[in-house]
Amino acid sequence: MRILFLGDVVGRSGRDALTAELPGLRARLRADLVVVNAENASHGFGVSPDMVRAFLAAGADVLTLGNHSWDRKEIIGFIDGEPRLIRPINYPPGTPGRGATVVEVPGGRKALVINAMGRLFMEPLDDPFRAVQAELAKHSLGAGGSVQAILLDIHAEATSEKMSMAHSFDGRVSLVVGTHTHVPSADHRILENGTAYMTDAGMCGDYDSVIGMQKGAAALRFWKKVPGEKLAPAEGPASLSGVFVETDDATGLARRVEPVRMGGLLAPAMPEA
Repeated sequence: MRILFLGDVVGRSGRDALTAELPGLRARLRADLVVVNAENASHGFGVSPDMVRAFLAAGADVLTLGNHSWDRKEIIGFIDGEPRLIRPINYPPGTPGRGATVVEVPGGRKALVINAMGRLFMEPLDDPFRAVQAELAKHSLGAGGSVQAILLDIHAEATSEKMSMAHSFDGRVSLVVGTHTHVPSADHRILENGTAYMTDAGMCGDYDSVIGMQKGAAALRFWKKVPGEKLAPAEGPASLSGVFVETDDATGLARRVEPVRMGGLLAPAMPEA
């Protein structure tokens, strides 16, 4: 299976780049499954139902969220009716929505997508490791299993927590990819037991910024510890950042992992189709 994951979409610049470029990028990479983290799409804080519809129409199969899941209040009444939009699985019981979803992909195959959120320097949610373990216990991976690929988006601040998640489930999932910090890491690799890993996929947004937000107001917060100008997304040309993985259909584990970067300020990186 050929999987494309794109990091956090930030503001209008990221939205416009995603909807314009994703159809062609999906075709170019012949991707069977496309997953996008959308939690910063609306002015940097949350995502609206209309944006969800636009991203799905552009070619995303599943959208993941994170600590800004509920910043757009209309998502609370929308998420239960849209199984392709998932929020972190370790929110407490009774939280709207779901933390995992199974989608059909070409060739009669299925893929499981899980969204989890870290706890170090983040909200004090339930244990993401046990939540992911409980979800994986419901599925089997590989040609004869219930799903032929499993992707885990770990939305976390600490690299140690992301790495610990990957090593904990190495050999049980196809890809563990980190989101939230908005800077693409250079550590993409296949772990010992066959799981592809990347600490952070980066963002889909303007990199002439402070993690996607306009530079002046963001930097001022480090100079003055008083409320100041409200943060707003940078509006320059966006880079699309993410990771591409090709899995073995027999095992569901990774055979290949490469970074994806296109447009904007970052050096391009594009896998061979």
